[in-house]
Amino acid sequence: MKSIVVDVHAHFAPKLISERFDANVAKFPDVKLVKNDQGITLQFPGTQPTRPIMPGLTDLAGRQAWMDKTGIDHQVIGGWLDSFGYELPAAQGAAWSRYLNDCMWDQFLDERRFSALATVPLQDGKLAAEVLGEAIERGFAGVMVGTLPRGEHGGNLDDPSLDPFWETAAKLNAAVVMHPMFVCGEPRLADYDLVNAIGRLVDSTIAVSRLLFSGHLLKHTGMKFMLCHGGAALPFGLGRLARSHTAQGGKVADPRKGFATMYFDSCVFDTDSLDYLVQKAGVERVMLGSDAPFPIGDPEPLKVFDGAKLSDAQKQMILCDTAQKVFRLRADAWTRS
Repeated sequence: MKSIVVDVHAHFAPKLISERFDANVAKFPDVKLVKNDQGITLQFPGTQPTRPIMPGLTDLAGRQAWMDKTGIDHQVIGGWLDSFGYELPAAQGAAWSRYLNDCMWDQFLDERRFSALATVPLQDGKLAAEVLGEAIERGFAGVMVGTLPRGEHGGNLDDPSLDPFWETAAKLNAAVVMHPMFVCGEPRLADYDLVNAIGRLVDSTIAVSRLLFSGHLLKHTGMKFMLCHGGAALPFGLGRLARSHTAQGGKVADPRKGFATMYFDSCVFDTDSLDYLVQKAGVERVMLGSDAPFPIGDPEPLKVFDGAKLSDAQKQMILCDTAQKVFRLRADAWTRS
């Protein structure tokens, strides 16, 4: 095991997505890519154009400089959720996911400080399973999935049609990182940038609660399931979910048992919150996460460990060791030594 500080929650949008788009658009004709003074946007069926791709999502040199400054050696890097295209028809969705994966793979092929996460077409469970298998065989570190398998059209991750995906993730012992979507479907979030401030936490909490009550995390035990943003409201609300399980007379799966199988990132900002997460989930279930490069992410992700009630060995586990057990990091990962 290498002695490296690993950030398991980060995002990137390769410039290759736009550079290669015209040559590949016939595979996914319902995807629109527009370049204008505001930047580059994407659009999928029945949706408004995405936010412009922010510069930090494509700036590799800036990313590496920031990693040097903050003491991060390696990133497990996922895509930009806005670009996942879950609203596409299934066949186009699979073609688009493969295209994104190709762009991500080629972007980081010779970049030893990054291990890439794949994306899959969650709008179709069988195709998602197929693309996941291809990605893991290729060498991806795992997969990042959104909370809404049909994107802006909704859906739930516990839908039986997605069973082939979950079964394949378990069979392959894949790391599955669940991340909230930008649109959370709640009009009260329209002001104060509440979508970022709290909406994403609500979105994640609802999605993971369904997976806990449906028993997915107990049934598909081979996979390594990680929830971003410190588990959202789940660690604090687990007791209420457990009480609901009791009140329902066991008609749903025991959420405490499902919770015990999960992993979490450390993107909680407050040291006492990190201490609570570690106490609740177990130190072996927490890994460093920054949510780079978004403004709502942690610009100094190691600072939260200052003053934390953790031994040096426990910090080593969170910052280094567990990530190398959960994710399939590239064998040639760069080290400072």
